Amino acid sequence: MYSFVICFLVLVASYFVYGKIVERTAGVDETRETPAYRLKDGVDYIPMSTIKNFLVHFLNIAGLGPIFGAIQGALFGPAAFLWIVLGTIFIGGVHDFFSGFMSMRDDGFTMPDIVSKYLGHNLEKYVAVLMVVTGILVSATFARGAADLLSNLTNIPVLICITVIFIYFLIATVFPVDKIIGRAYPVFGVLLLVMAILMTGGVIINPAYNIPEFTTQGLYLTDKSIFPYIFVTIACGAISGFHASQSPIVARCIENEKDARPVFYGAMVLEGLVALCWAAIAMAFFHGQPQLAAIYSAAPAVAVNEMATALVGPIGMALTIIGVVICPITSGDTALRSARITIADELKIKNEKVVSRLKLAVPLFLIAFGLTFVDFSLIWRYFAWSQLIVATIVLFSATAYLIKEKRQYIITFVPALVCTLIAFAYILQAPEGLRLPSMIANVISVIATIAVAAFFVKKYKLET
Repeated sequence: MYSFVICFLVLVASYFVYGKIVERTAGVDETRETPAYRLKDGVDYIPMSTIKNFLVHFLNIAGLGPIFGAIQGALFGPAAFLWIVLGTIFIGGVHDFFSGFMSMRDDGFTMPDIVSKYLGHNLEKYVAVLMVVTGILVSATFARGAADLLSNLTNIPVLICITVIFIYFLIATVFPVDKIIGRAYPVFGVLLLVMAILMTGGVIINPAYNIPEFTTQGLYLTDKSIFPYIFVTIACGAISGFHASQSPIVARCIENEKDARPVFYGAMVLEGLVALCWAAIAMAFFHGQPQLAAIYSAAPAVAVNEMATALVGPIGMALTIIGVVICPITSGDTALRSARITIADELKIKNEKVVSRLKLAVPLFLIAFGLTFVDFSLIWRYFAWSQLIVATIVLFSATAYLIKEKRQYIITFVPALVCTLIAFAYILQAPEGLRLPSMIANVISVIATIAVAAFFVKKYKLET
């Protein structure tokens, strides 16, 4: 348990130490007017308080990600702790801060516009498509995971559960941000935290469970190497490009630039803490490889229900419904909202009228609904890889931004290269990728990453 506690404390400290470094490097200006006031429209641009933006953004980026991904990643053993901590501090937190900060600096624009500004127009349409696809995959994944568990708890057919969830998705996607999201999501965000705290406490105080240390053997996969699989399995708890699609939603509501660190970097640290807790819970509760391997291969919703019921008794079902049904649903609707906003920005469509928002939302709604009937594990793998590509592009955009502003860019450039290496390695050897032998795939990945780094350095050295 000492390994878990140390990692937990390091994550908490990172907000006050490395988060401050990131904030200072970006050049936060407290006197600068934010888009929430300058472009206030009563729909997407609405000033909200720091704590409300923080909890809304936390719930938007969390959902099932730091729960399901961390539970599946528990099969890699305590190595998962290291990836969650280091990934959150140096990659995920940096990515989330700059995706939100750059959006604030550019009128709350979505990532395609920002990528176009800093990396060129050639990538804009590609990123727009990737953002929309990622939003659709997230909503489908989260809806199916929530529906599976809800059906398991109530015996209501999965199709009915999915249909009800998507009706809510459509409503929340087109309503003004402060009507549903701004009011209900902070409450659900707190409940998600309470669930993680109670579950972790249940493991710690029960002598039947033991959170493994870094030296513990026997919890690792036998047929999958830690690199690159752990980095894609645990996505939202360490680094996720999906967060970049959510950042503009809150960037349009921030009252002061000084809120960027608590809202964006702080929410990512909190998500990392939640992922750390769930990875520890799964390792302790299921004890070893056979049980965890079964969870890795299928949707872990039922496993969450089993753990909640065993660890916290009668209130376990209520916690399960809140944490693994309601909260993922609230992330799914903002995924579709971000996809709607992205399309509107790309096509220069004004969204003040409900009819305009519906014209964009309904097609997204139908596609996502259809994807809920595809195998969960397959959707999750493609989602994890696609969001990694988005994160990589966002980090390169942040690097270009810092170069343009003549600021230290190493804090974004190195994470961008790490994500590039992981993305290449995964798609080259994964079953849903090219299936190359790991040695060959890794060598090619290193060469490709060096080439990308050389191209980027050459381009921006010439331009600056």
